[in-house]
Amino acid sequence: MTLSDIKILLTDVDGVLTDGSIFIDSRGGELKRFHVRDGQAIVLAQRVGLRMGIITGRPSTVTTLRARELGIEFVEQCAAMDKVQSLENICARAGVEEREVAYIGDDLADLPVMCRVGYPMSVADGAEEVRGVAKFVTSRAGGHAAVREAIEHILKAQGKWDQVLEEYGL
Repeated sequence: MTLSDIKILLTDVDGVLTDGSIFIDSRGGELKRFHVRDGQAIVLAQRVGLRMGIITGRPSTVTTLRARELGIEFVEQCAAMDKVQSLENICARAGVEEREVAYIGDDLADLPVMCRVGYPMSVADGAEEVRGVAKFVTSRAGGHAAVREAIEHILKAQGKWDQVLEEYGL
């Protein structure tokens, strides 16, 4: 398996797309902070053919809204222990094999998925066990453009990064 075989990048949310902080207001409303560079990279990746998805063990309206805003094709919000079932659902819907999937996680609940996909990745501040399973560990922490770094890593290996740069006249 090489990075050129990767057709879909799946990511966890809390601790990967966010720094793991969750803000709850006095009415029970939830807020999360997402990094704009992660969002831009997700949009650009999809433009050059890398499909995107989310598997999160913490369902949230905020996650649904962010995924919709970015046009993320696959969104699975499940119980933390059902992430493998979510992976299987996405692979079936997308018509891909698990070896054609990259996944970026940060904590123990991500390990079962990471052990099944073709290219597991971790954010820099991921749990030691998660970093140990990963084939690539970002230099950035979750919520601080780590997903952007992972996307660049994949697209450069696939020879698609130049297509992204062409959109900016480079």
